[in-house]
Amino acid sequence: MAESSYFIIFITATLSGNMVFAKFLGLCPFFGVTNKMEDAVGMGFAVIVVQMVTVLITWPLYNLVLLPLGLEILKTMMFILVIAACVQMLEAILKKIAPRLYKALGVFLPLITTNCIILGIALIVIAENLDFGRAMWYAFSASLGFMFALVLMTALRDKVKNAPIPKAVQGMPLAFFIATIISIAFIGFGGFAMN
Repeated sequence: MAESSYFIIFITATLSGNMVFAKFLGLCPFFGVTNKMEDAVGMGFAVIVVQMVTVLITWPLYNLVLLPLGLEILKTMMFILVIAACVQMLEAILKKIAPRLYKALGVFLPLITTNCIILGIALIVIAENLDFGRAMWYAFSASLGFMFALVLMTALRDKVKNAPIPKAVQGMPLAFFIATIISIAFIGFGGFAMN
């Protein structure tokens, strides 16, 4: 992927390699905030902002500090510290400028700190040896793919809300079933795209 075009990176990160449907990362917020569209979109934008700032800091931190000093082993710990700081900053900003969204996201906003998508993308851009431009583009594309997953799941959950579904399957079991069907499609698309 290091030499891939920006278009290929975009398609891979948003669709065939979607963090939720193909890599199964970020499932806690995926199932937690997909009850209302406003919350899903808000969480999607929050993840995009945190991810972009995270890669903006972690890529140079790794390539210009840790790698030259031979301290690559510290990357995970350093990346987690950067992510925690970014989330704290976003939390303070949202509390000031968007209190409704801040309250709606509730516990899921601090959980962005432990959202494995944020750390996963930061580590993927390093593992794939992407240059800075491609790293930022991958971070944006993958975060947009996460937002797409949230919006898609919210729309589907809303669509089946009033459907005649057996009581035993309503709620979370139905959400898992929907996510499974979508994942099969995304994984199939990923396999088809590679052949």
